Formats: sequence, C-alpha cells, structure tokens
Amino acid sequence: MLFTQLGLTPQLLEALNQLNFSEPTPVQHAAIPVILAGEDLLASAQTGTGKTAAFGLPILQHLLSKTDDNGPDQAVKALILVPTRELALQVQTNIQALAQNTSLKTGVVYGGVSIEAQQNKLQQGVDLLVATPGRLLDHLNRQSVSLDKVAYLVFDEADRMLDMGFMDEINALLAQLPSQRQTLLFSATLDDNVMLLSRGLLRAPKRVEVDQNHSAAKDVEQQVYAVDSEKKFALLCHLVSKGNWQRVLVFSRKKVAVDKLVQRLNDADISASAFHGDLAQGQREQVLTGFKSGDIRVLVATDVAARGIDIQSLDYVVNYELPYVAQDYVHRIGRTGRAGNKGLAITLFSEEDALLLEEVEVLLDKRLPQQWLLGLEPDLTKADPFAGRNNKAAQKRRAKKRGYRGKK
Repeated sequence: MLFTQLGLTPQLLEALNQLNFSEPTPVQHAAIPVILAGEDLLASAQTGTGKTAAFGLPILQHLLSKTDDNGPDQAVKALILVPTRELALQVQTNIQALAQNTSLKTGVVYGGVSIEAQQNKLQQGVDLLVATPGRLLDHLNRQSVSLDKVAYLVFDEADRMLDMGFMDEINALLAQLPSQRQTLLFSATLDDNVMLLSRGLLRAPKRVEVDQNHSAAKDVEQQVYAVDSEKKFALLCHLVSKGNWQRVLVFSRKKVAVDKLVQRLNDADISASAFHGDLAQGQREQVLTGFKSGDIRVLVATDVAARGIDIQSLDYVVNYELPYVAQDYVHRIGRTGRAGNKGLAITLFSEEDALLLEEVEVLLDKRLPQQWLLGLEPDLTKADPFAGRNNKAAQKRRAKKRGYRGKK
C-alpha cells in the first residue's frame, strides 16, 4: 500500500514526497485509518517504526479540516505528551516536517530551558503542542496556555511516563482537558499499568499491535558476552577498537558510573561523552550534535537516552550494565536498527547480572545468543561463562516466571 491510498490531503502527501516517504510502515498502515475515522486507539509497536507519523498525519489532517471549529487560532487543539526532553524535540521536529506545507502552527515545551521563551511562543498561538507533563503544568500555572479546546490527545511512550512517576502530573493535566476528545495511546511496550491507565482514558479503543508486545526490533542482532565485572572495560575497549566501531551508544545504570566510564574511555584515547539527567539541556543538545557528526565516538548514557535518541546511522548499542527494569532493555536496543537499517546490540554479562538477564529473557520469551571471544591477551571471557545460567535452578526460575506471566 502507498500513502496515497490512505485518504490523506494533498498537503500532507506532498510533505511525505519531500521527505522521500512513499509506503507506510505497518503501524502507520494500521493506525492512520483508525485515527482518521475518529476512533480512540491503543497501539504498540517497536521504536523506529514510524509511530510519530502514525498519529501525526491523521491529527494534522483533522486539524486542517476543522480549523474553524475549535475556537480562536491561538487555542491548542492537539496535545502530544512525552516523557523526556529529547523525545519532545524529536516528535516536534517530525511533526513540523509533516506540516511544512500547511498553515498549522506547532510548538514544544519541556524543562531545562527558559520558560519565558516558550511562553512567548505559546502566546503567538499553537495548533499542536508537544510537551513533557511537568513543564506543561508550569505553563498552566502561569496561564500561558489553555487546554480547554484540545480535541486530540496523544500519550507517546506511556509506559515510560508511568515508570518515571508522572501519574500525578497526568491526572492534573487530565483535569484541564475536555472530556469529549479523541485519545491515542502509543508505546513500544504495554504492561499491566499502561493497560490500567488506558481503561480510564480511552473509550472503546481500537487495538493495534504490530509486533508482539515486549518484542525486540527485528533488525537488531542481539549478543551476550560473559565477562568478569573488572574486565568489562577492557572488553568494551577491545570491541570498539579492534572492530573499528564508530558511533557507539553504551548504557550504564547510574550517572556516577556513566561519568567514570567516560573518563576511562577518554584516558584510553577513545573519544567519549556522557549523556544523563544532570546535564543542562544545552549541554545535552551539544553532545548529541557531536555524536551525530562523528566527533564523539562513544556516547555513554543512562536510560534517559533509551527513548528520544533518533540516529538512523547508529549501528552499535552496548549494555555495559543491564537495566533494573527489563522493558528498558527493549528501548535501549531499539536505538539501533531503525528505519530499516541493521543494528547490533551487545550485552556484557557478569555473574551478578544473572537475574537481570533472566528477566530480559522472560520478557522476550527467548534465550539471547551466547558469544565467546577467543585468543585475547589477556583472556577477557570465562572458560565456562554461562554455567550459572544453564543450571537446573536457573531453568526452574525462568519456567516459573514464564508461567506466572502467562496467567496474568
């Protein structure tokens, strides 16, 4: 199917042509007709599969056809809520590109930057607003924006918003929104908490599930290397240097650990920078620019980067430490293998990671491929690295977890 067969307006089709998009992705093919029909939607699909256009195109079309029905021009008519600054900027950029041939005005608000500049933009009028919940509440308290004309509400990465503790902010925002609206909930993973949230938000929603819930991106090759904790750094340097890897995204759990790893990489003559919540927004944007341009070879990040970094030429993701929340693994490795490109996701596994890796494998419902590196001086991998995972006790734990999950 082509975009021309989905009933989109000439302005939107021309924008898609200018962006060299002709065929919708599976989630776009499934979601766009449902949204155009005015239905509420609960959708799950992997990151990098075009979710923004899946909800952005039909919302823009609705706005083009109803510009006179939702109050004055300065009223916000469509609201997209996202969990992080990076994702807010990414979604806004994509929406702006799709709306380039229209007179619709888009805006974005997020924390970490001047609220006055955002306030001035809002006062000029915005049809579609992308926002993080906390900063949007700040603007509501300042009365620099009103939500009483919002006809279209999108929750993008809803599970992440719940993980980050945004429920109080979400409830406060919902109190400011009209009860009569079209609501869309998108996420790469849909857990029990998100399903509970959807029941209070959506009215008889249509369900779109392009990939198996919690499945990893199909274009990402996943590998696990067993290594003692104290040898993880040497193995990372070996993989990056010997493989001549460029533009590598490495995940660690804590900001302090990220900063230490960056220092060690730079001392080893591997250019690296940190990316985490302690950096000011300007610093984060500067780091991302350097990473995209190739000036920074390795970006070491906490899970704040697991959703919101969109780099199509990112070939390598390394889990230096596994996340505490298994779903974050899916989002981490989803930074590579985007837009039809291939990617490689490597996990450095040590004995203390055993339970975390089991949680990931239960979530994916499969064992991850085990790798050995031979002939290294000194030997970085263990003689029988996965013995602890293959014993009967570990097998029983996995079976019990799978059975429990299947009954829920």
